[in-house]
Amino acid sequence: MFGYHSAGPKVRLTSDRMVLRLVYERDAHRLAEYYAENREFLKPWEPVRDESHCYPSGWQARLGLINEMQKQGVAYYFMLLDPEENHVRGVVNFSHLLRGSFHACYVGYSLGEKWQGQGLMYEALQSLIRYMQRQQRVHRIMANYMPHNHRSGKLLERLGFEREGYAKDYLMIDGKWQDHVLMALTDPQWLPPR
Repeated sequence: MFGYHSAGPKVRLTSDRMVLRLVYERDAHRLAEYYAENREFLKPWEPVRDESHCYPSGWQARLGLINEMQKQGVAYYFMLLDPEENHVRGVVNFSHLLRGSFHACYVGYSLGEKWQGQGLMYEALQSLIRYMQRQQRVHRIMANYMPHNHRSGKLLERLGFEREGYAKDYLMIDGKWQDHVLMALTDPQWLPPR
């Protein structure tokens, strides 16, 4: 029998206005469309992206690597989709997941320009953080934002993240080294993995 099959994890969550699910290798067209449509809008907030970020062929190889990381449990890359699952509204990734005595990861996110100011990222992150804490047993989720990105700072505070520090020249964003505010959320009800 022929057809699509993926050995990667299948996670599909719903919120009031979205479907939140892990990316699969067949999502190359959707992700390319999202990044092409929002290229200029996201430019001041993200690393310099090469042209392949806006083409399905560029996402094919990238999704192969992401799928492998998801299988290994070291990263989870979610798409925020409309209820009919036709359009990508944004992305959320949990990366550099370490277990052992740390049980921590980083979270990164972006939301398309036309979806700004509607509370969608807050809605998505509430569900996804709960998933990471309860299902993946992550104790600590770290997030960093540029000091002039007030929206991101307010979002993280609203989600319960606390400021832990300030890093000079932390990440290269839009071709320049940018300072970042370091935030973290810990789970006081953390239980070790079964």
